[in-house]
Amino acid sequence: MARIIAVALPKGGVGKTTTAVNLAASLAVAEKRTLLIDMDSFGASGLSLGFTDGTIKAGLFEVFNFITGITSAIHKTELKYLDFIPSNVQSLQMEERYMRLADNRSILRNSLRGITKDYDYVLLDCPPFLRGLSTNALTAADSALLPVKPGHFSLDAVDKLFNYLEWIRKVANKSIEVEGILMTMHEPNTRVTDITMRELQAKYGKYILETIIPKNTVLGEASFYGKPAILYSVNSRGSAAYLALAREIIARHERVQTSPLQPSIIHQFGQQA
Repeated sequence: MARIIAVALPKGGVGKTTTAVNLAASLAVAEKRTLLIDMDSFGASGLSLGFTDGTIKAGLFEVFNFITGITSAIHKTELKYLDFIPSNVQSLQMEERYMRLADNRSILRNSLRGITKDYDYVLLDCPPFLRGLSTNALTAADSALLPVKPGHFSLDAVDKLFNYLEWIRKVANKSIEVEGILMTMHEPNTRVTDITMRELQAKYGKYILETIIPKNTVLGEASFYGKPAILYSVNSRGSAAYLALAREIIARHERVQTSPLQPSIIHQFGQQA
């Protein structure tokens, strides 16, 4: 049965989509059957994987409208163990309807019931707000992963999400956990980073993951080519960090000793686009 992880924080620009896409790809490289679902109507996860309107057959929009079943919205990717479901929202009218349908906070959880047995991990890339789509994700999820970019506004967003999770536990999903707080776009030896880390340690220290994602241009470049970083430049610091994050999560839930990435995998995925 899959572990469902919602990548969520009510703030834009903190690395939610970058984390969802690159963690999903790294789990797939570790041969974990992984499904990435793009909850955001903007569709950034799809663009980061090379999907365009012409290559999408169906998405969550059709699932939420009961036009098609969720299995018909699953798309294969370049990675053998990674599948993807786009949002497939292509107009303002579709977005308005998509948001209204998402007010039913159980619609995603009910849709996922038939396919979780086919995966080890399901990652939900959430939009930068809590009502509707993010509430659906948190209602369906086993845990929430919080990407945090150093900065005052990110700290406020962490507080807001922790408070929201308390409400979710009371009304919709009593078992949801905090997967962890992930530092993204990390720049060492800067005052903003030092202050952010100090504040997080004081208030949420037990939730902070060991893995830190550095500020790395390759992560941004890869999205222009419609690829996760591991298929664009596996030797980059960004790719290495997300591989480390995947190992940390796998080790936590499967209680196994994970090994470093094998040279054969480096060779297979290390070609730059």
